[in-house]
Amino acid sequence: MARRFDQSPPRVFVTRRLPEATERRMGELFDVTLTGAEERLERSALIAAVADCDVLVPTVTDNIDAGVIEAAGERMKLIANYGAGVNHIDLKAARARNIVVTNTPGVLTEDTADMTMALIVAVPRRLAEGEKLVRSGGWKGWSPGAMLGHRIGGKALGIVGMGRIGRAVAARARAFGLSIHYHNRNRLPAVLEAQLGAQWHESLDAMLAAIDILTIHTPLNADSENLIDRRRIGLLRPHVHVINASRGGIVDEDALVEALEDGRLAGAGLDVWKYEPEINPRLLALPNVVLTPHMGSATHEGREATGDKVIANIRVWADGHRPPDQVLEGWL
Repeated sequence: MARRFDQSPPRVFVTRRLPEATERRMGELFDVTLTGAEERLERSALIAAVADCDVLVPTVTDNIDAGVIEAAGERMKLIANYGAGVNHIDLKAARARNIVVTNTPGVLTEDTADMTMALIVAVPRRLAEGEKLVRSGGWKGWSPGAMLGHRIGGKALGIVGMGRIGRAVAARARAFGLSIHYHNRNRLPAVLEAQLGAQWHESLDAMLAAIDILTIHTPLNADSENLIDRRRIGLLRPHVHVINASRGGIVDEDALVEALEDGRLAGAGLDVWKYEPEINPRLLALPNVVLTPHMGSATHEGREATGDKVIANIRVWADGHRPPDQVLEGWL
């Protein structure tokens, strides 16, 4: 294929401040506009940007809906997303305009799995409650009945979504003595199941009724929105802890709050929210919920590796080739 940009580099617009090394390299390679913004752009600024660039580099906080894509100029033919999830991009609208969409899979797997494992430990062991007790000055010393939680060894962990992150969580959890159960659209090969000690459940409902801890690792799309709805939350036993470091919209947040308030669930560890950055105040009031600010992928190494993937996708596309991380039909 012929190079797209023989005479001049592509014009690239970046919606948020990225790691310094990423921005510096983009400046060397492309005609780049860096907003340097810590907060997400207003919609009007986003529409103005897509009207006059070849490549848009958004993040998960940017709502690239059909209206924004319709406002794009004829020159904009690539959305190089900074991040793995693409639920904030209207893929059908992009396809209708022949705009390629790329993401950055794989680079945040270990970081997100680490955060998930931290929540799996923190919630049953009441780490957040204990930390607050010490800081408040309310701790009066050790006693046999104080701050009792639950051990995780010997418990059954249910994983919804056994992709890269789900498998990385399973490997960590097995080392902690958890038994691994999973529900996935497709069953893993037998050799992987053996390596992870994982048991497949064809029925999500059946798995939910049999586990002690639930963790979610599936992308947010039309099939997974509210996948863990009120009915399915009702299948979980009262001692179950729910962990979500994937996307807030996969869990019916209102139903989750009600179950926690009523004692029909033991606790939750949440790194994502349906209406980020706004958080349901009823969740904030619950002592048995560990809340973290969407920081599952927040490592220096992960952010720089994400930037490297974005740059690679833009460069391959600009050379007239299909970028390595093009988002395909399965996301629609």
